[in-house]
Amino acid sequence: MPKVALLKQDGSNAGEIELNDAVFGIEPNTHVLHEAVIMQRASLRQGTHDVKNRSEVRGGGRKPWRQKGTGRARQGSIRSPQWVGGGVVFGPTPRSYSYKLPKKVRRLALRSALSSKVKEENIVVLESIAIDAPKTKEIVNMLDAVNADAKALIVTADKNEVVARSANNLKSVKVLTVEEVNVLDLLTHDKLILTKDAAEKAGEVFA
Repeated sequence: MPKVALLKQDGSNAGEIELNDAVFGIEPNTHVLHEAVIMQRASLRQGTHDVKNRSEVRGGGRKPWRQKGTGRARQGSIRSPQWVGGGVVFGPTPRSYSYKLPKKVRRLALRSALSSKVKEENIVVLESIAIDAPKTKEIVNMLDAVNADAKALIVTADKNEVVARSANNLKSVKVLTVEEVNVLDLLTHDKLILTKDAAEKAGEVFA
C-alpha cells in the first residue's frame, strides 16, 4: 500500500497514512485517462451554434426576375444558398456533444488519475482543515505551509461551506467533495490536497 506523509494544517508532520492500493497504487492507464478527459470536455460544450437555412432567412418572397427571356439563369429567391445573404446548407444546428463511457472505464480513469498524483508525489494529506470563518488568507497560509503554491485541488469528505467560500477568490484553487472528484480537475490541477477523512472515503468509494 502506498504511504504518504500526514500533515497538520500548519505544515508540521503528524505521521503517515496508508492509502488504498486499489485506488492510489495502480499503474495509471494513459489511454483511459485521455478518453475520460475528451468525454468531460465534450460534455462541457454548449452546442448552441446555429445557422439559418433558406426558410429562416428574412426576405426573398418575390422571384428576382421572370423565368424566361432575360438571358440570365433562372432564380426563384434571393435567399437561395447560392446568393450572398442566402440560407446556409448543412450548417451547424443546436445539439448536445455529451456522451458516456462505461462505468468501469470511468472508475479506472479516476483511479489512474489519483494514482498518478501519488506516483508524481503531488498529493498532500492533511489531518483536517479547520477554519472558523470564511477567510481567503487562511487558505493561502495553509497552501504556503504545505508547499502547494501552484494550482491546487482541495478535496474534503463532505461539503464544507467555510472552506469553499474561503477559496472562492483564488483562481488557481478549487474545492470539491469526494463525490464531486473528476478526472479533468485532477489532471488540470498540479497539487491534490486531501483531508484524512476524504482520503479514507475515496479509498472506500472508488475501490
